Amino acid sequence: MVRLVIQTIGLTGGIGSGKSTVGQMLTELGAHLVDTDAISRSLTAPGGHAIDAISRAFGPDMIDAQGAMDRARMRTLAFSDPSALARLETILHPLIGQQADHHASLAAPGQRVVYDVPLMVESGRRWRDKVDRILVIDALPETQIQRVLARSEWERPAVEAVLAKQATREQRRAVADHVILNDGISLQELRRRVEELWDLWNNHP
Repeated sequence: MVRLVIQTIGLTGGIGSGKSTVGQMLTELGAHLVDTDAISRSLTAPGGHAIDAISRAFGPDMIDAQGAMDRARMRTLAFSDPSALARLETILHPLIGQQADHHASLAAPGQRVVYDVPLMVESGRRWRDKVDRILVIDALPETQIQRVLARSEWERPAVEAVLAKQATREQRRAVADHVILNDGISLQELRRRVEELWDLWNNHP
């Protein structure tokens, strides 16, 4: 039997699923994390590589006083105008891909790379072709909503609008090699399940 070396993991899940928490746990277990959300934020922060292109495409009013993309204004525009979201993705996605490849190249020899990609399912094969396994962090929609409301200043309609734009639980599960249901369990139990999966990857026949 040919041994499959599980070297790259795609980590995904909807807003409020606990995906970032699992990413941190995997880092503590020895993984090299490529956080595409963090990359996106850096690209749209003051001085970020995407700022000039965003200003040209959407106008200077989309850049705030600190020189960053006005995320609240862009979110409102993107939800009301799908073509605006498509234009933003055309700017950001190639840059995110380049930065992700660079971050992945910084992994130590033999170190497992975890690509944390919130929109992995929505992106078609672009990210899925990079990974050996896909791990989906799953939760009930109401749980996701309550978590986001507890950690942010968002209003419930805004969270519901994001959920409506994201892939469904069924769509994520359909592409998953592994699913962790992060609903109604303690942080300790979540960590136990992550460690169990890590051991499975390390001992894959």
